[in-house]
Amino acid sequence: MKYPEILSFDDALRQLDSFDAIIDARSPAEYALDHLPGAINAPVLDDEQRIRVGTMYKQVNSFEAKKVGAALVAKNIAAHIEALWLDKPREWRPLIYCWRGGNRSGSMAHILAKIGWPVVQLDGGYKAFRAHVNAALEQPPALNFKVICGTTGSGKSRLLEVLHANGAQVLDLEQLAAHRGSVLGHLPSHPQPSQKAFESAIWNTLRRFDPALPVFVESESKKVGNLRVPAALMEAMRASDCIALTLSRANRVRLLMADYAHFTASPASLNEQLEFLVPLHGRDKIKRWQAMAVEGAIPALVEELLADHYDPAYLRSIDRNFVRYGQALPLELEDIDAAAFQAAARILAP
Repeated sequence: MKYPEILSFDDALRQLDSFDAIIDARSPAEYALDHLPGAINAPVLDDEQRIRVGTMYKQVNSFEAKKVGAALVAKNIAAHIEALWLDKPREWRPLIYCWRGGNRSGSMAHILAKIGWPVVQLDGGYKAFRAHVNAALEQPPALNFKVICGTTGSGKSRLLEVLHANGAQVLDLEQLAAHRGSVLGHLPSHPQPSQKAFESAIWNTLRRFDPALPVFVESESKKVGNLRVPAALMEAMRASDCIALTLSRANRVRLLMADYAHFTASPASLNEQLEFLVPLHGRDKIKRWQAMAVEGAIPALVEELLADHYDPAYLRSIDRNFVRYGQALPLELEDIDAAAFQAAARILAP
């Protein structure tokens, strides 16, 4: 075999989980937007260098730009070898890609192959991967979804976590989107990924599922925070069997107080989010809720938000959007402790 070996994405996909490393040779900004699952970023040109070389291409000429670019690329690849790969054995087999599978990944793959490693270069680069993800997500997944439905605070996300920990197949869209899926769902310490990265994470999760086993998922809206759930996936979820999870109002308030403790610690952040509800509830009601937050009356505020906002919105939408909800399997949680969620998980996935 002559190295670097050049593989199409379809060929690389069949062995994607067997590479010893997946190396993204693009700039940090490109990598941050989206990348192949599990890839590390080892840029041959950083963001500033990429702009510098690109500007030379346009304002001077390609020959001068290539000279400067080659010197930078050589220095950067040398630094990566010293910092990351000097301890790798001869049989270490990385997959390397860039934007289109051209000069940037080609330069790195050539040097690593000359060292003696069985390097694979991704033909078509990230663009080929992205095209595959787009095509895959346009098709309804051939999976048996079990949709966990329930009012806000009923424990849907916690139940998914327990099911996953117990070995069940779980698609946790809120976890992938770093958002809890409501107007108050923003996680202050976890910014949402890009739309492309969200879709890549969904694709990477779906491809690992066994079609013979159920996949548990929460009854999400079309958007989770600022991110859109792929339409074909949403259609499949909305046509699937449902589980009607219920929990007492008092326990729902307890659960939400625990899950949204950051708002208790920062009433100003809570009040900022409550502003988005003004068109639905009017300025007077929102001002009263904001005053409750400042005064520390969080449990009473949560109770009112459930009664006046979340529960009516849920009841208006669930039957309309999830066509099998009328035949949903009822599942009642007795408490919000670990034992209660384990008991519920055993009913769903013995």
